[in-house]
Amino acid sequence: MKQRYTKLIAVAAAVAMTAGVLSGCGSQDDKKTASDTVTKQNTVSVTVKDTTENNTVDAPTGGNTEKGIPAVEGERAESYDRTLKSEAVMDAAGGVFVDFGGEEYKGHTDNAFTLVSEQPLSTFSTDVDTASYANTRRFLNEGMKPYPDAVRSEEFINYFNYGYAAPAGDDPISITTQLSDGSFIDGSKTKLLLVGLKAKDIEVKDRPAMNIVLLIDVSGSMKSSLKLPLAVKAFKLLSQSLNQNDRVSIVTYSGEEKTVLEGALGSETGKIAAALDSLVAHGATAGEAGINMAYSLAEKYFIEGGNNRIVMATDGDLNVGVSSEEELKELVERKRESGVFLSVLGFGTGNFKDARLEALADNGNGNYSYIDSEQEAEKVLSAELSGTLFTVAKDVKAQIEFDPKAVAAYRLIGYENRALNDEDFVDDTKDAGDMGAGHEVTIIYEIVPANGVLGSDGICGTPISCTPGEAPAEQPENLASVKIRYKQPDGDVSKELSKTVKVSEHTEDVPEELAFAYCAATFAKLLRSEGNSSMMLHLAEVLRQRDLLTDSYRQEFAELIKTAAALYMGGSGNENG
Repeated sequence: MKQRYTKLIAVAAAVAMTAGVLSGCGSQDDKKTASDTVTKQNTVSVTVKDTTENNTVDAPTGGNTEKGIPAVEGERAESYDRTLKSEAVMDAAGGVFVDFGGEEYKGHTDNAFTLVSEQPLSTFSTDVDTASYANTRRFLNEGMKPYPDAVRSEEFINYFNYGYAAPAGDDPISITTQLSDGSFIDGSKTKLLLVGLKAKDIEVKDRPAMNIVLLIDVSGSMKSSLKLPLAVKAFKLLSQSLNQNDRVSIVTYSGEEKTVLEGALGSETGKIAAALDSLVAHGATAGEAGINMAYSLAEKYFIEGGNNRIVMATDGDLNVGVSSEEELKELVERKRESGVFLSVLGFGTGNFKDARLEALADNGNGNYSYIDSEQEAEKVLSAELSGTLFTVAKDVKAQIEFDPKAVAAYRLIGYENRALNDEDFVDDTKDAGDMGAGHEVTIIYEIVPANGVLGSDGICGTPISCTPGEAPAEQPENLASVKIRYKQPDGDVSKELSKTVKVSEHTEDVPEELAFAYCAATFAKLLRSEGNSSMMLHLAEVLRQRDLLTDSYRQEFAELIKTAAALYMGGSGNENG
């Protein structure tokens, strides 16, 4: 049994609302984090978990709160039960890879509140992936409730653009901070800190030459119209943005790997289209051989100072050679030293292997998107082409240090799979996320302020003792320090950026960027938990009333929330339809 340690934070009963819509039980690697927040008179009892040991999965169909695994009912329950009782594949942090009736996702629990007195530093890798949002949209539009582990909060937040100020100097990343309240959603006394990162953009006319290898899964599992045929359409869109300075190769894999097109000029659109149209899905899935061949071609046509990248299209159902998440990670870790980046496009349903594809992109210095429609293909490979294909900063890490005089506890929303040890922040050998041209990363913390800070009269967040309503003898000036480290795309030594967040930055008028991002996070939390349909409808109304639906993607988001509300009406929200 895992040992448990309990500390008390004295707070007014109202602070329990902080653990309302977006509370959760979670963990970070080798850290003690606060969880299981329970209101008790005017105090909040916070259980701090030692997360150095793995928990066993012992009650699959009834749920396992220790692992964040919800109850599963309906037609998927038998498969879910069978999978969890088998030898679950555990990663280094103790995550479970769960096969939901053929689809594979990496289990994770939501981050918990962490005491600043115990752990003032929050350290993690950034993330620009959007696959989880698009994949969840696929579930909902097909009339199914998404599997909880398919939902990653940070990918919901980062699917949307927020219009942060672009970098003004030589650094490729800018930092924006916002500090306000979360009460506009549920009336709670939640305080919110947003950290927004913006990568420099690249004008199309100024972009470097591209050496692109399209690595396409043509195995039998890719026959569906939403798999190989959609991938072909997506890559035809990509080819329209190429020119005579670019090189294009196409590698396919099924029972065997094959070079379909080698080193064609980007201007040879007819040749590229013909090669794509010739593809037929058949056979097994020897992904390892295909990956090796793609890297060989990328290295053969390598362009110094150019963008050398493999773009892989697959459902992730690898069944010949290297196929596990850990094996794939080791494979691309070795290959990335060549200076070739790997981006992944996921396709399809039923046997979709999300965990493997995320591992490939994360460890191949690339990004991970899910293509559920021609519209999403256009977004990823045309409208946002620069961000998808041109890395301007690699191994981007974030470390936020909270001032205990201003903040009693904090909770990072999302990024559970990206947690780093604090010492990893300055370790240039540790891999981290990459940012493409124009990319934005949005980070949100829920914070419990110390007494008298941020207009929180009556909220006492200082550990052990204080009187509700009593302000500290001296108001703190700083709330937190934000540090970002990154490397140039071809560099090995990182550079650090920093910004101090002042207590005086707090505003009761919630900025549009923070308001929308928190709504996206709230929707993700609802899908991962009880699926409260009335709260979903309320959320859609909040978006409308605050005029946050400023583009077509945000408008679609509001409609998606309504779709989800209808699906969860009257149900527990934990079963897949």
